[in-house]
Amino acid sequence: MAEIAKTFRVPRRHGYAVEMSPYLTSRLACATSQYYGIAGCGTLLVLEQTESGISLVRSFDWNDGLFDVTWSENNEHVLVTASGDGSLQIWDTNNPMGPLQVFKEHTQEVYSVDWSQTRAEQLIVSGSWDSTAKVWDPAASKSISTFQGHEGVIYSTIWSPHIPGCFASASGDSTLRIWDMKTRGTKIAIPAHQAEILTCDWCKYDQNFIVTGAVDCSLRVWDLRNVRQPISDLSGHSYAIRRVKFSPFHRTVIASCSYDFTVRFWDFSKTEPLLETVEHHTEFVCGLDFSLHIPNQVADCAWDETLKIYTPLCLSCPS
Repeated sequence: MAEIAKTFRVPRRHGYAVEMSPYLTSRLACATSQYYGIAGCGTLLVLEQTESGISLVRSFDWNDGLFDVTWSENNEHVLVTASGDGSLQIWDTNNPMGPLQVFKEHTQEVYSVDWSQTRAEQLIVSGSWDSTAKVWDPAASKSISTFQGHEGVIYSTIWSPHIPGCFASASGDSTLRIWDMKTRGTKIAIPAHQAEILTCDWCKYDQNFIVTGAVDCSLRVWDLRNVRQPISDLSGHSYAIRRVKFSPFHRTVIASCSYDFTVRFWDFSKTEPLLETVEHHTEFVCGLDFSLHIPNQVADCAWDETLKIYTPLCLSCPS
C-alpha cells in the first residue's frame, strides 16, 4: 500500500524549497529554479491545496534561481525568498507586480532564509555561500547584523522556535553553530560531521534538541547541553541529505529528504528509528515541510519538476 499523494507539476522549473503557511491550512509556497539552479531564472509559486488536488494561486518570477522560501510570521500574505544573485526578495500575494523590497548585501548565492517564530521579534535570517549569516528587520533598508565565523559555505540558517534572538547555521566547514543576537557571536560551535552539513532544524518541543543532515548520508540529533557526541545517529540514505525537519506534532519524529530521490521518516526514540522510506520522485528531493495545521501531512519538492502533498503511512496509522 502506497501513500496517496496530490501532485503539482511545474514545467521547466526544479523545486528547491517548500514551506506550508503558518496561517492558512491549505496554502503553501515553493521556491524553484530554471536549469537546476545552475543558470536561468527562478519562480516563486504560491499554491492552494484543494480536495481534488493542488492549484496555483500566484507565481512570481525573479531573474536568478530561488533556493529557499519562508512565510512571514505576522502577515499571511507576505513571503521572503533567497536567490542565487545574493539577494532576498519580499513578496506580497496581494501585489502581483513584483517584490515589495529587495535586500542585496550578500556577495554570493543566498541558500537559506527563515523568519523568526518567537513573539518578541520579527526578524529574518539568511545564510550565504559567502560564509556569512545576516539578520534583517523587514522594516529597515539594510541588514541589522552580520555574523562571521564559518570557514565554508552556509547552507542552512534556522531560528530557534524557543529562544528569542538565537539561530543555528549549518556549513560546508562541517560545523553546526548556534548564534546569539545579544552577543553577535557564536554561542556554540559543534564539529557535527566529518563532511559538509547541508541542513539543520530545531525540535519544536525541546529548546536543546537540534538535528543535522550532511553529505556523509547521516542525520545526527544533538543535545546542546552536551555536544561531545550526538544523542542519535541515523543512517539509511545513500546520498547527501538535503533537508531535515522536526515534526510539529511528535517530539522525536524527523523527516529527511535526499539526493538519493527519497524522503525518510524517523523516530529517534525507537530501537529501529527508520519508520518509512518514500520513493515517489525521480530526481534530487530538495524541499520538505510538515503542515502546522493538518497532523502528519507533508509537502516535498524535487528536481523532477513536481511537488507532492501526502501523509506518510507510518504517521497515518495509530502506533
